[in-house]
Amino acid sequence: MIQAVRSQWPRAALLVALAVLTGCGRAAPPPTTPYPGRPSRYEAPLVGALIDQRVTDQTRAAVSREGASYGQCLAQLSASRVTFSPVPNRTNSAVCGLKEGGVLGPDMGTVARMAPGDVEMTCQTALALSIWRRQVLEPAAREILGSDVVQIDHFGAYACRNVNNGGVSNRVSAHAQAAAFDFSGVRLRDGRRITVLADWKGDGPGGEAGGRFMRRIRDDACRIFGTTLSPDYNAVHRDHLHLEATNTQFCR
Repeated sequence: MIQAVRSQWPRAALLVALAVLTGCGRAAPPPTTPYPGRPSRYEAPLVGALIDQRVTDQTRAAVSREGASYGQCLAQLSASRVTFSPVPNRTNSAVCGLKEGGVLGPDMGTVARMAPGDVEMTCQTALALSIWRRQVLEPAAREILGSDVVQIDHFGAYACRNVNNGGVSNRVSAHAQAAAFDFSGVRLRDGRRITVLADWKGDGPGGEAGGRFMRRIRDDACRIFGTTLSPDYNAVHRDHLHLEATNTQFCR
C-alpha cells in the first residue's frame, strides 16, 4: 500500500509542474493606462496665436489683454515656438524688480536672433516684441531692403533707473520693471547693417530705403506697443527705438 502511494508521487509532481508552466505561458494583462491629465494653459497649443496674426489696429489691445494673464501670455509664446524661460518674481529696490517675467531666447519660427541674446523682460514685453519682429521687422526688411534679417541689435530691457529724457527726472522708467526694450538696428543676410543712428534720416549706409525701413517699423510698433519713442521724440533716442509694452498710448 505504501509502495503504491509512493509510485504516484512522480506523476502528481509532474502534473503540478505542468500547471505552473501553463500559467507562466499566459499573456500578462495589458497595463492600465491612466487617463491623461488635462494639459496646462501653457502647454496647450493655441490655434491662430497672436504672434502669427497680421498687425491691425486691435493688436495693441490684444497684447494688453493676453499679457495681463501670465499663463495666457506664456501659452501665446509657446504656441508660436518662441523660447521664453520663466524666472521667479524678484524685487531689487522699492521701484525696481521683475514680475511675471523671464528670459527671451530664440524664436524658432524665424531666423533672426537677438544680439546680445537671452534678454530678461516681462512676458507681455516678450509677446509684443515677438509680434513686432515676426510681423513687422522681418517682412519690412524683405520688402524694403531686399534681404532677410539675421540679427537684431539692441541695448537691453531691464535697467533699474529713472526715465532718461535728457534732463533730471523723478519718474521711474519702464526699464526698471523690464517692461521696455531698446532696439538699435539689424544685420542683414547680405552683410549690410542698418541702424537707427545712421539710417533714420535716410542718408546713411542704407540710403533712402534704410530711412523708409526705420519709419515703417516705428509706425507699426505704435500699433503693438503702448509707448514707442524714436529719434523724432528727442536727442536721447537718436540711436534707438524705445519699445514699451505698457497699457499706455504714446507714439513719437
